[in-house]
Order: sequence, then structure tokens, then C-alpha cells
Amino acid sequence: MEGNQLFPVFIKLNTIHTILVGAGPVGLEKLTAILGNSPDARVTVIGLEILPELQELADKHEGVTVLQKEFVAADLDGADLVVAATNNGLLNQEIRIQADQRNLLVNFADKPDLCNFYLGSIVKKGDLKIAISTNGKSPTIAKRLKEVLNDSLPDELNDTLQQMEALRNTLNGDFASKVKRLNEVTSLLVTEKLASTEDEESSLVKDKEEKSKRGKMKWLIWLAIVFSFVIVVTAFWHKEPEFQAYIENLNPMFYWFLLGGFIFAMIDGAIGMSYGVTTTSFSLAMGVPPASASMGVHLSEILSNGIAGWMHYRFGNVNWKLFRLLLIPGIVGAVTGAYLLSSLEHYSNYTKPVVSLYTLILGFVILSKAYKANAKTTGPKKKIKKVSLLGLFGGFIDAVGGGGWGSIVLSSLIAGGRNARFSLGTVKITRFFIALMSSLTFITMLNGAHWEAVGGLVIGSALASPIAARVSNKISAKTIMVSVGILVILVSLRSIINFILKLV
Repeated sequence: MEGNQLFPVFIKLNTIHTILVGAGPVGLEKLTAILGNSPDARVTVIGLEILPELQELADKHEGVTVLQKEFVAADLDGADLVVAATNNGLLNQEIRIQADQRNLLVNFADKPDLCNFYLGSIVKKGDLKIAISTNGKSPTIAKRLKEVLNDSLPDELNDTLQQMEALRNTLNGDFASKVKRLNEVTSLLVTEKLASTEDEESSLVKDKEEKSKRGKMKWLIWLAIVFSFVIVVTAFWHKEPEFQAYIENLNPMFYWFLLGGFIFAMIDGAIGMSYGVTTTSFSLAMGVPPASASMGVHLSEILSNGIAGWMHYRFGNVNWKLFRLLLIPGIVGAVTGAYLLSSLEHYSNYTKPVVSLYTLILGFVILSKAYKANAKTTGPKKKIKKVSLLGLFGGFIDAVGGGGWGSIVLSSLIAGGRNARFSLGTVKITRFFIALMSSLTFITMLNGAHWEAVGGLVIGSALASPIAARVSNKISAKTIMVSVGILVILVSLRSIINFILKLV
């Protein structure tokens, strides 16, 4: 037989005893899922090392007991359900054997062959709960479907359920009388439906108009990308004789920045941030002054973010209301920051350690986010309200430090409870316009630039952008963030130490 043959059930975990083996990050994820759906569940957690966040979560629920000990077979005596969250293959096999001997259902994290039941992705709207299963084939698809359903199903569905329950409780008499009463109620719904047909037809017309507007927006985005690229290249050609010389005689450094631009754009596509900070750190380490480094970053981001923004637009990942709130304040902040940094280009020996200190801080921020990636919060998040101020601050810091738009704006939006996918797409397409305006400011203000760095970054990041947008969900974000954080910290420390040694 083909297809998913799993039988879906909903279990009252407060009436049975669940054993959770493993108290690390995966154990925390499993416990969060259990308590998020059944706060009164009776769970015993067993592990040699207890994650502090797991202990903190367990302390908030009376039904959870945490035992810091090694697992033994007797721990399954009296259990009704078993969840294993360990990366120890031998221990997993032992748990499966002991569970089979006791006729217990057991689930293993990322080990579908060992499981005899799966934990699906859950969509919850009050009393309505929808479980999604891909038969263990693709947890990523299940999570995406969960996001779509969470966004599309209104919270008011719970009110509908309560009203239907109230209606059911008012029905008395035999079966025939109940059917008669339901017919009376539903006939009103049919009448209202017929009356709203005209409104629905009007809505279809509006949908067609909206699609037409999106089609026009598509061409406007492409025209803006092409037009901006022509403007920047023309400005270079007429303003900088060095640019013409660069075209004719490529500096070997160009190839280093070509490779760096490609790698940093791929990293940015995978985790949605850090292109600016990694590129700026790399540029400073290669001897490029802060203003020129920031200009190179933003020039390369014109094309790369235009392409990435277009891809996210094609995938439907853009929140246009959020786009409008971020755009103008972000441009104002970026132009102001670019003007200030360009004015201090002659003092690059002093601004360079300041920018390195900024990238050092961002390196620690990226590293901390990597280790908090598995942490779950049980309470609802409040969406950030002052989006325009966030855009203004993010644009300014991004221009001065050569990066930080993703680290500041995207992280704040997601931490404030906004949808990660739509936030990423919106930040990307907004970044294109901000990079364009800050780049034009740098070109106007600076008398010279390191074209080998600029050209390499522009071409390398442009080549990586369409690929990065497609592979963003296929790479371990935590591993990349840890690596990037450590790399940025080391490079920034090197620049700061070199500056201190020169003073001495």
C-alpha cells in the first residue's frame, strides 16, 4: 500500500506517565512540545547532564520530575509512553529493547526507523488542534505547513467552536427535533451566503486587480535593479580614473574578494544575516579603510540583495506593510551613517579600531544567537511596535559599521514575534534600496576607493545570491552561526590588537 499509513490519535498525557530520556537541547525541544500541548502532562525526565533551560521549564510544571542519573531498564517500569532524545546509538537500542519487552510505545528524535510513533507538527487555535505528519519523510515540510496554517487560520476559529458547543448544549428532545432545530439555524447561514454572493464576486475582481498590481510591482523591482546598476557603473566611470584602470588591469586581490563575496553571501543566505559584519571584518583585515570597506559591502549588496529580494518576492515571502514601515527610515539612517563615516575617511587609522570593536560585538551577538537557537519560549510574544525607529537605527549602524542590518533589524523582528520567513524576505528586499542609497552617498563623498575589493565583492555576492536563497533551509544554521561568530571575533581582535601594538 502506498501513502501515509500512520493512524492519528490525540493522547491525554495528564492521565498517563511519560518517560523522557535525554535532558539536552533536543530533550528541551521535546519537553517544550509536550508541555506546550499538555501543560498538566506527567513526565519524568532522565539525563546525566541537565540543561539549565530544561530544569527551569520543569520547575514551572508540577507534573514534571527531573532525575539527574544514568538511564537503567527499571526506569521504564510503570511508564506508559517513552520519548528518547539522546544521540547515543547504543543507548537508543537499549531503550527500544526494554520498551518492546514492556509493550511500550517509544519515539526517538531523528531516528524514524526506531520509532513506533511520531511527534507531528502542531497547529493550535484554542480548542482546535491540527497535527501534521509526513510519515517521517520531511520534518521541514511539516514545519512549513505549520507556518502556513498558523498564518492563514484565524484565531476567531476558537470562538466558532465555543458557539457551536453552546448551540449543541441547547438542543433537547429526540433526534428528529434536534435535526429540525439545526435546519432552522443553518437555513439562516444559507440565506446570508446567497446575500453575500455579490460581495464575493466583487472580492474576486479585487483579487484580480491585486494580482495585476503585483505584476506591475515585479517589473518595477527589476527596472529598479537594472537602473541602479547602470547609475552606479556610470558614476564610477566618470568619477574615478582608477575604476577604468581597474577594469584594464585586475589586481590579484580581486580574486580573494571574489571568493570572499561568494562565501559571505552564501552564509548570509543560510542564516539571514552576517554578510555585512563578515565582509567588513575581512576587508579591514586586508587593509581596506572603514569607509571604503563599508562602500564595498553596500555596493556588492545592491545586486545581491536585489536578486535575493526578487527571489523572496517570487516565493511570496514579503510583508508589504512591514516593507513600507522599514524603507524610508532605513534609507535616512543609512545615508546619514554613510555621510558621517565618509567625512572621517582621513582618520581611518582611528575609525578602523572603532569599527573592529563594533564587529567584535556583533561576533559575540551571532555566537550567542547560535546557542539560543534551540531555546523555546512558552508564552506568547508581543510584536515589536516601533518598526520605523528600528529601521532608522539599523540603517545608521549598518552604514557606519559596514553591516548589521540583518543582525539588528531581522533579529529584533523575529524576537518580537513576527513570522521568520516573511521577516527574512522583507528585510532582504528592503536592504536593496538601503544599500543603493548608502552606496550613492559613499560614491559622492569619497575621492578614492579600493576597486579590486569592490569589484570582487560585487561579482562574488551576485553569483551566490540566487543559490543562497534556495539553499537557506538545507544548511545547519547553528553550525554556520558558530563558525561565523568565532571567525568574526578572531579577525576583529586581530585588528584591535594591531592598533594597540602600534600605539605602544
